[in-house]
Amino acid sequence: MSKIVSLSEAASIALHGIILIARSENNLNVIKIAEETGNSKHHVAKVMQRLVKDGYIESQRGPSGGFVLKKNPKDISFLEIYETIEGKIEVQDCPMNKKVCPFERCLMNNLTNKLTLEFKEYLEKQIIQDYL
Repeated sequence: MSKIVSLSEAASIALHGIILIARSENNLNVIKIAEETGNSKHHVAKVMQRLVKDGYIESQRGPSGGFVLKKNPKDISFLEIYETIEGKIEVQDCPMNKKVCPFERCLMNNLTNKLTLEFKEYLEKQIIQDYL
C-alpha cells in the first residue's frame, strides 16, 4: 500500500529517542531507547550518533553512561531533528520534478507541494519541550 507522507524508521527513532532522553532524569542508553521504541539497538545507536555529531545530544561512556540532551528542549524543533536524519525537505511544484508539463494544469493540482509545505510547517511548530 502506498503512503502519501512517510516517516522513515530512522527519523522516527530520532524524534522518539530525543524526547525519551529529554524526559529522563538520568542518562539513557541505547538498549533502553531500543526497548522503548521497539527498534534494533544497532539502528538506534546509529541514529543517536548522528544526533551526537550534530550537537543535539551528548554521549557518555561507562556503566552509568548513555545520552543526555545537550540543547534546551524549547530550542529544538521536530524539523531540525527530521532534517538532521533525512536532509533538507525539498518543496517542489511538480511531483515528478519536471520543468515542462504536457498538460495545461497539474494532474495532481499541486497537492504534493501543499502537503509538503503543510508537513514542513507542522514539524517547524513542534518543539521537544511540548512533549515533556
